[in-house]
Amino acid sequence: MLDVDFIRTNADAVKEMMVSRNKTIDVVDQFLDADGRWRALTQEIEEMRALQKKLSAQRDIELAKSNKVQLQEKEGLLADCAAERRRLLLEIPNMPFSDVPRGKDESENVVLKTVGNVPSFDFEVRDHLELGEKLDIIDTKKAAEVSGSRFYYLKNEGALLEFALIRYAIDVLTKEGFSPVIVPVMIKPDVYERMGRLTNSQKEERYYLEKDDMYLVGSAEHTLGPLHMDESFTEKELPKRYVGFSTCFRREAGSYGKDTRGILRVHQFDKVEMYVFADPKHSEEEHRFMLSMQEKLWKGLQIPYRVVAICTGDMGPTDARQFDVEAWVPSQKTYREVASCSNTTDYQTRGINTKIKYADGTSGYAHALNATALALGRTIIAIMENNQQKDGTILIPEALQKYMGGSERIGA
Repeated sequence: MLDVDFIRTNADAVKEMMVSRNKTIDVVDQFLDADGRWRALTQEIEEMRALQKKLSAQRDIELAKSNKVQLQEKEGLLADCAAERRRLLLEIPNMPFSDVPRGKDESENVVLKTVGNVPSFDFEVRDHLELGEKLDIIDTKKAAEVSGSRFYYLKNEGALLEFALIRYAIDVLTKEGFSPVIVPVMIKPDVYERMGRLTNSQKEERYYLEKDDMYLVGSAEHTLGPLHMDESFTEKELPKRYVGFSTCFRREAGSYGKDTRGILRVHQFDKVEMYVFADPKHSEEEHRFMLSMQEKLWKGLQIPYRVVAICTGDMGPTDARQFDVEAWVPSQKTYREVASCSNTTDYQTRGINTKIKYADGTSGYAHALNATALALGRTIIAIMENNQQKDGTILIPEALQKYMGGSERIGA
């Protein structure tokens, strides 16, 4: 969440940000109105509580009773006002850095670099699902019978390929100071909210377990951040780098009919995720480092990719800056997003109350950053399609062969 004082004193700038993100500015005015009422009620209640102590000391029983009734009414109004104020605050996204590209949607994202050569084929290219079914490594038909649409089985070498990718990503990142973590995949609503991932506009995307009052996470990020909820770091402890693994659950609301073939856009998938707590003075440097780690992973897989700066209208609500890595998908003859890399500044840490204690005795909120290491389903798609051979086999990237018993191809 944004700093309330910042919104109060920079309302026009916050409204400009809302417009740049394709959001209505009404929520800012509504928040300021609720905030004004909340402050007025808070002051009234403090004065009434002081009066209550005075009346009690004076043993003025009648006036004390009357004041107490009024005080309870005001406290009820304050609770309602506070809930409304918080709801509106959570709907206000993070402030983008000034040099983030301004744009209305993904068409105005900016390609920063393109790496690797797009493969050429002297045969008709197959998509990942056709390849996967012929090789008996992907089964969406049986998964649909068992779980419904947008689920899949990874089988045989397909399953081994995912395990190889997990080990590859973790081996690369632990050498760079990332601590490995397997995270909970369920999260309490209040913690999800504090992470800035459960606004009214986001709830449609989440899977909610009503009986348990818990949500299934959409990324390891969502439970990696709270690992240091209500805690403080010293300067020497930062940056604190984690690489987490989790199964992720997303409804993909509003995407019906889009990318439904195969395993590109599904309700359940596995992901290896980076999450870092950094000193605000170094968070932009850390952001670039995390992007370099993403590139290192994709270069190691020898898959053509490009890096894209995401514009304000397409950026995630928690982000002050976002990059995407997009891999080449031969069957679609285009690049598709396979990883994101975001600096959320103090937007998440303010919610989960994660701070830094400085040597001079002062304190402040840490900055939090998150980045996909490998989204495993989409990475498998890129490997299968870019490395397909005329005979229907798939070459295994050299970086993964040692994790697959030395095998050089699938289907040999």
